[in-house]
Formats: sequence, structure tokens, C-alpha cells
Amino acid sequence: MTAEVAVVLPALVALLALLLGTAHVGTVQLRIEEAARAGAREAMRGESDQSVEQTVRRLAGKNATTTVGGGTEWTTIEVRAKVDGPVVDLLGLELSATATGKVEHSG
Repeated sequence: MTAEVAVVLPALVALLALLLGTAHVGTVQLRIEEAARAGAREAMRGESDQSVEQTVRRLAGKNATTTVGGGTEWTTIEVRAKVDGPVVDLLGLELSATATGKVEHSG
């Protein structure tokens, strides 16, 4: 019995680490997607780029980077974040999300 546990236990630990790492990556992706959408909403309302970046950082995390682009009619927000975690650090993953919206005109 002890030999079987000694053989199976490392595989179970590796599987658990893989599952937790995958869940963490999914959570980070959802956070940056929500941050991109919130940033696009603010930019559509005419908020400053600094305000948009603050909102994105608050939602996506401090290590997220934001790019605000677009023309007079459309605004695009791109958010990138490196995934940090005990297992996923080894992979060096960087996730990104983009949201685009039409600029609102007052009048």
C-alpha cells in the first residue's frame, strides 16, 4: 500500500497544481477582459486617458498595462497582464484583452 501511494502521490500533486494553475489563468483573463470593457466605457463617455488607465489598473491589477487608441469615432482599449503564480510563472504567460466602443457625442 505504501509503495502505491508513493508512486501515485506525485502524480496527484502535479495534477492538482495543473488544475489550480489553469483556474488562475482563467481568472486573470476574466479580470483583464472586464477591465478592458470598463476602460472602453469610460473612454466612450469622454473620460481622460489617465482616468481610463486608473480604472483598468484597479480592475486588472497593478502589473497590467493599458493602451488607449482609436480615432474620433471609435476608441480601443487593450489590456495586457503577465500571469503570476507558483506554477504558471514557469510558463511566462502574458494575456491580453481588447474592447472597442463608439465615442458618445453630447448634444
